[in-house]
Amino acid sequence: MLRASSGLWLFWGIVHVLFGVLIVRGDVSFAITAIANGIESVASSYPDALGAIINQHGWNLIWFGAVTIVAPIYIWRGNFGAAWMAATVGGLADLGYFLFLDLGGYVKFFPGTLMTIVALSAIVLTVGARFGRATEVQRE
Repeated sequence: MLRASSGLWLFWGIVHVLFGVLIVRGDVSFAITAIANGIESVASSYPDALGAIINQHGWNLIWFGAVTIVAPIYIWRGNFGAAWMAATVGGLADLGYFLFLDLGGYVKFFPGTLMTIVALSAIVLTVGARFGRATEVQRE
């Protein structure tokens, strides 16, 4: 279960780093449409401050992704601390996404909702592995 969780976090991390880079490198209209892909194009002129806010969001995606790219190396080896870190960083990042974008109806299933399901699946697999291991220890 931990190896499957590792793969899911690695995938989640790569996708988020790539989207973070695209958001930081793109203009504000592109970034808004990339983040909220369930809406029509929002081509317009935006204040520089909004560009800075969008770039800050892109930066967060990059570091969230980087953490969840490194963590699977340790999760694969059975390190539950790394699994907790990935679940905290990736899980809380996707919780905000789910609450404000998914429930708001601003996104399509791919990639946003799918990435939330990937993160949740990784967390569920890790919890299953943890409790499975605790049960094995109690039996011995």
